[in-house]
Amino acid sequence: QVQLVESGGGLVQPGGSLRLSCAASGIVFADYTRGWYRQAPGKQRELVATMTTTGITYYLDSVKGRFTISRDNGKNTVYLQMNSLKPEDTAVYYCNAKRALVDYWGQGTQVTVSS
Repeated sequence: QVQLVESGGGLVQPGGSLRLSCAASGIVFADYTRGWYRQAPGKQRELVATMTTTGITYYLDSVKGRFTISRDNGKNTVYLQMNSLKPEDTAVYYCNAKRALVDYWGQGTQVTVSS
């Protein structure tokens, strides 16, 4: 059974930082394109950052320079370091593993940026 479990969300003030973690079980995470998505209330889910199996990364324009996706293959885990957080970053953040027609999702973790 495949599971992706996110952690690290919470409430942070504007300008603050958070690091999200996504631990995978049942798959070798490095064999998949790993990604972070987010969904704010009333909005569609959007892709925030991805890392391919070869380590190539992609970022949503609005998070470039502030967010960094990384991985620890030994821990079968992917991270999203989020710095200089803004209120518009408030959303539920989801971890994703994708390969061909296979698509796995985590349950999501809430990130709230507010003073």
